[in-house]
Amino acid sequence: MTATHPTHGRTTAKHGWATGMTAFAAIMLMIAGILAVLRGIAAIAEDEVFVSTRNYIFEFDLTGWGWTHLALGVATVLVSMGLFQGSGWARVIGVGIAGLVIIANFLSLPAYPVWSVIMIAMSAFVIWALCTPRGKDA
Repeated sequence: MTATHPTHGRTTAKHGWATGMTAFAAIMLMIAGILAVLRGIAAIAEDEVFVSTRNYIFEFDLTGWGWTHLALGVATVLVSMGLFQGSGWARVIGVGIAGLVIIANFLSLPAYPVWSVIMIAMSAFVIWALCTPRGKDA
């Protein structure tokens, strides 16, 4: 007599893990987006909040960076809302937006160094979470 072993327990665990990763990415993107909006508003309203570094090769106007971070923050919040709804387009665009957030924070590193490194790390985790295969995709 042969015994069959149910495999739905392992599949359920993988599906729960993948769902958790998507929720993690959505929450992190929402937080990163809101913080980018606040950072953008701070840079637009008051340039003296940020450190000014001389002789930086990627030197840009802080008000311009404020508008860049504000736009990226709004886009990030919108994509995170799509992730909460489980949209496939939001996973793809989320990876792209997180990549843009990494680039923007790298370029504005001298203006706000510690926070830029934190945002780069958060965005890298978001990319990792969004690229992790989901239940039926695995």
